[in-house]
Amino acid sequence: MVIGSQPGGGVVACCCWVRIYARCSRLKRGDGMAFDRRTFLGTTAATGAAVALAGATSTPAAAAPQDAKGAGPRTYAFTVMGTTDLHGNVFNWDYFTDKEFDDKAHNDVGLAKISTLVNQVRAEKGRRNTLLIDAGDTIQGTQLSYYYAKVDPITARRGPVHPMAQAMNAIGYDAAALGNHEFNYGIPVLRKFEEQCDFPLLGANALDAKTLRPAFAPYSMHKLRTPCGRDVKVAVLGLTNPGIAIWDKANVQGKMTFPGLEEQAAKYVPKLRSMGADVVIVSAHSGSSGTSSYGDQLPYIENAAALVAEQVPGIDAILVGHAHTEIPEYRVKNGATGKEVVLSEPLKWGQRLTLFDFELTWVKGRWSVAKVSAKVLNSNTVAEDEKITRLLSDEHRKVVAYVNQVIGTSTQAMSSAEGAFKDVAIIDLINHVQAGTVKGALAGSEWAALPVLSQASCFSRTAAIPAGQVTIRDAAGLYPFENTMEARLLTGAQVKDYLEYSARYFVRTAPGDAVDPAKLTNSEGIPDYNYDAVYGLAYDIDIAQPVGSRIVGLSFQGKPVDPAAQFVLAVNNYRASGGGNFPHVPQAKQVWSNSDEIRNTIIQWVKAKGTVDPAQFASVDWRLTRAGVAVF
Repeated sequence: MVIGSQPGGGVVACCCWVRIYARCSRLKRGDGMAFDRRTFLGTTAATGAAVALAGATSTPAAAAPQDAKGAGPRTYAFTVMGTTDLHGNVFNWDYFTDKEFDDKAHNDVGLAKISTLVNQVRAEKGRRNTLLIDAGDTIQGTQLSYYYAKVDPITARRGPVHPMAQAMNAIGYDAAALGNHEFNYGIPVLRKFEEQCDFPLLGANALDAKTLRPAFAPYSMHKLRTPCGRDVKVAVLGLTNPGIAIWDKANVQGKMTFPGLEEQAAKYVPKLRSMGADVVIVSAHSGSSGTSSYGDQLPYIENAAALVAEQVPGIDAILVGHAHTEIPEYRVKNGATGKEVVLSEPLKWGQRLTLFDFELTWVKGRWSVAKVSAKVLNSNTVAEDEKITRLLSDEHRKVVAYVNQVIGTSTQAMSSAEGAFKDVAIIDLINHVQAGTVKGALAGSEWAALPVLSQASCFSRTAAIPAGQVTIRDAAGLYPFENTMEARLLTGAQVKDYLEYSARYFVRTAPGDAVDPAKLTNSEGIPDYNYDAVYGLAYDIDIAQPVGSRIVGLSFQGKPVDPAAQFVLAVNNYRASGGGNFPHVPQAKQVWSNSDEIRNTIIQWVKAKGTVDPAQFASVDWRLTRAGVAVF
């Protein structure tokens, strides 16, 4: 039985009790031979996976385990497997390229691969000696997940079951934390997904805005049956990202609030211990770096997993998510107890599976954690589980057919390969569509005469528009996020501040120094999606200069930009809400907004035009320089 608290004090049950084998009762035989626990584990794997909270009925515990001589502590070992940031990946397939996924490191992706790894671990450890959890960002990221949120939505009357729910149910997940991208499609889609899952979605810091009570189950408690000993109670506490309040403001404002991870962990961990938890695991959709992309807009830290480990006593391990990095094992000493907490983050999209291996000792009438270690398994070492691929083969075929619909033609090929450090036509296409959409929307308004600028990032360095036929997947590949568009009012001075902030992305490089494009970008770990090129202006970025003094020759229509002049900026909702902590925009006056995804706006624009001709919108308006000399 899996039970988690709900708003209003109710409970949710998700699993059932598992019988312990009758063989366990034969611990001591008439001939004096002692029962060999290792043999028992190897032959029966009789550990039950269950969950119970205060008030739940429990089978009476067996006698405390002892060694062969009837004295001294005994041990029990179990494994918690973890994934995170699956982002709608079931198959080892790239819907934007319409072929098997591959990258430079030859990683593989998808739950079908993860399922094979999980099956192997369960076969080795014993199914009932394992748990499987996730740290969030599950239902957004691929065209497979988009299709069942928007094209054939799970929220429709008699709608389909979400492919991620089907796959995770079939694999046998025990719990999953909420990620920030769970809220991208709105709360109704998330609630429907929650309803379709056979495991709880956990979020101790996702609170109802009116009652300040948990809007989702904060935790789940799982019982692992040990041979001839008291059950081990494993608590899983789910924590999500406070940045949801900024990034999905339109979906959650007035409905939910998201306090800090440390604050809620400090509230729940002692409660879980008082309820008899022998082991406490946190599944946190929050990186470990201690940084925030939203600056001081929220009083909470975005990447707080290590801070939780350091500040909150009583945690044994943390499954880390959100940062899309691979951390096989990271140990953080708790400031109050001096105990080491083990953190691990498996690589995104199902590329890795984390294994937390626990060793427990029976001491003074209770189970105590003696040792925790972590490692990751690589999904490219195994084949896809045919059980999962067969289960979702129809959904996969539907989405492949959808993304391969032809929507127009292009007069020439365009690529984003150099879009992070050059003004390329394919990024201009995004900006051209955005600026044109805003101009059309403002026609006849008091803002109609103002010049419209637009921001866009190189979201993917593999995006491409081919010469000839253009499909939905080609256009969608330019914009893999579910962002919508807004228009904000800025002054010339504010636009310059915005550009200076964006230019932090480039590594400072002195005149005469060699320039390696592979090492020129992502300064201070800034991701590609937090570098913006602004369309409608001309400017140089002098990368030899310090941060804050890099924008040179900023002009509009051949004239220097007047600091007091007014501009309308077409901007995505992530940036407008404070994502990336860019200056001025979150506080700027909103003059227009739209609920349709920018991706769809691009698709509809291509359909309406019929032909994409870069000569009509592409030009080199910004460049990297050093002392006035172009870098490229």
